Amino acid sequence: MSWEEELINLYDKNSSQVGIIQYKLFKKNGKDEKIPYVLLPPFHTTVSAQIQVTLSAEGEFLKASKVGSEDKMTIIPVTEKSGSRTAGKAPHPFCDNLKYLAGDYGRYVQDKKGDIVSYNELYMEELEKWHLSSFSHEKVDAVWHYLKKRTLIQDLIQEKILLQNEEGYLTDEIKIDGVTQSMVFVRFIVRGKDRMEFGQTCDECWKDSSLMDCFIQYYRSLEGKKELDYLTGNIQTASYLHSKKIRNEGDGAKLVSSNDDVNFTFRGRFTTKEQAFAIGNESSQKMHNALKWIIRKQGRSFDTLTMITWESDMKKMPPWDADTETISSLALSDITVETGEEDIQAQFQDDFPDGWKEEKEEARSDGNPMTARQFYSALEGYRKQVENTSHMILMAFDAATTGRLALAEFKTLDTVRYLDNIRKWHEQCGWIQWKYKEGNRKSYYGVPGVRDIADILYGLESNGKLTIADKNGKRLYAELGRRLLPCIWDNRNIPYDLVMTAINRASMPQAYKERYNWERVLTLACSFVKKNRYEREKEEWGMALNKECENRAYLYGRLLAVADRIEYRTFEKEKDNARVTNAKRYMNIFSQRPFETWKIIEENLQPYLNKLPIVERRYYENLIDSICQLFDMDSFRKNDKLDGLYLLGFHSQSYDLKYNKNKANDGGNENE
Repeated sequence: MSWEEELINLYDKNSSQVGIIQYKLFKKNGKDEKIPYVLLPPFHTTVSAQIQVTLSAEGEFLKASKVGSEDKMTIIPVTEKSGSRTAGKAPHPFCDNLKYLAGDYGRYVQDKKGDIVSYNELYMEELEKWHLSSFSHEKVDAVWHYLKKRTLIQDLIQEKILLQNEEGYLTDEIKIDGVTQSMVFVRFIVRGKDRMEFGQTCDECWKDSSLMDCFIQYYRSLEGKKELDYLTGNIQTASYLHSKKIRNEGDGAKLVSSNDDVNFTFRGRFTTKEQAFAIGNESSQKMHNALKWIIRKQGRSFDTLTMITWESDMKKMPPWDADTETISSLALSDITVETGEEDIQAQFQDDFPDGWKEEKEEARSDGNPMTARQFYSALEGYRKQVENTSHMILMAFDAATTGRLALAEFKTLDTVRYLDNIRKWHEQCGWIQWKYKEGNRKSYYGVPGVRDIADILYGLESNGKLTIADKNGKRLYAELGRRLLPCIWDNRNIPYDLVMTAINRASMPQAYKERYNWERVLTLACSFVKKNRYEREKEEWGMALNKECENRAYLYGRLLAVADRIEYRTFEKEKDNARVTNAKRYMNIFSQRPFETWKIIEENLQPYLNKLPIVERRYYENLIDSICQLFDMDSFRKNDKLDGLYLLGFHSQSYDLKYNKNKANDGGNENE
């Protein structure tokens, strides 16, 4: 199906949720917050209201209040013109700005253009038509009877919602939720007679499904000439004014537009826009409303780029851009993972070097690391939910200007294949990673999320963390998201320049003030090198130290790790906490000219070896000798640049020395 058909199909499948305001929960600065979203009925939109007025069923004013910031989303009916208005006069059918609703607006706001009265006149004409039609509603009648009195602003002033200046006009210096008093949006509550919805009284007009249904029927009765809908093939009233507010409530960019008819849109092929295309009004409403709903429900934003994915039957699926630990954690709430606690404990040795455990010298840890098998169990749980006809849909939208929105990406993929590609990405890039989660250091075997990868590759240290702080630089999130999308979604090769960027940054540990930031760069580089080697050479590399590998770069990486560990073992923790070893200091030049640099590093090692206990010193000397014996002599003497495999040798050897507690006299210490 085309992307338009996919959206219409999404709307139809979720029609039971139309008009119900839902909330997306998230954490911000350690606090729980929620964002409202809704699948809109046809001919409706959402606005942010600042004031709500409560009326009786007879249209008598009862009270008024300001709308709280957490409850300002308001569903209102709109016409084709009012729903896409940017300038001019096009009143909404029911709720609107103060200048449309208030018959006494001219008494309290200065008329600078001489047309203030016309806004209210247009509004009252349209409301009267609905009020007198056979599709009216008791709430419409109540609002009609009240607004005929022309006392809205007067009542709001008496309730001390609006304030006047010395001349008796509404002062623009005072704002309500950031909006000047004269421009506030007003919604209504009508105390009706025993109206029920979802088991609760529904006096709020913006939540009343019966009011929504009445307007839909009323608006359909006004529709004029019907034409062929190019999307569905049905006969509908065509629409040429399409919806905005697609990515967020403040988004003015439109996805479909035909208002430029001067030698641009049609390029001489057609004389009128009607000849170019025609989209049915209801098809347009369904398509845009479904898109708004799914973006707010589960969209991902990378600067100006917005991406959404969903499964055709709306089953929960692992997000393509998340890190391995997040996918496994989400699975615990989305599905039942058939892996018990005892099984998980038994799986650790499959993924990590012998004796590995959480490093004690770092900040608090939440316990054991997440293993690869837990991730596979999570994917298997998702797979069991999938039907044979299930498929995944991905759409990406971007805007070069504030008025036009472009479909940057559209993909569909069988869900089973999607899960397979997710598994391959996390498996082929699998390496020990860590992140902070709820104040604790969380270790996991896998790959970071796309946003974290951008921070690691291009970010600078700020408040102890790697982040892209520059406003212009945040465009890198979108660019990296686009480039990694085929790697994850379609199992394509990872771009080689990203691999080299990771290698180059990992080769400069002195560029980072905090060691753990460099370690994140190092482990990401290992992930990328591992995947790149598999793509190019079909080689499979694991985290466990390969003591039989004779690859020149891998062996040089091992030597560098041993030299780093020897010097580190002589440090006094409090005194030498900020010191950098010679191995790390020479790391960049070592990767360029390893043979020359190793001689310098080895000479500098002697004073540190002499400080170690004799048993430990002999262990390290023997280890260096055993690594050197694996070299081919000619390759050892080569001074050519090392490839990224030296980082895998460095990291695996470092972890083997730090965490292998089974060696009694090797200097390894699980508490270091």
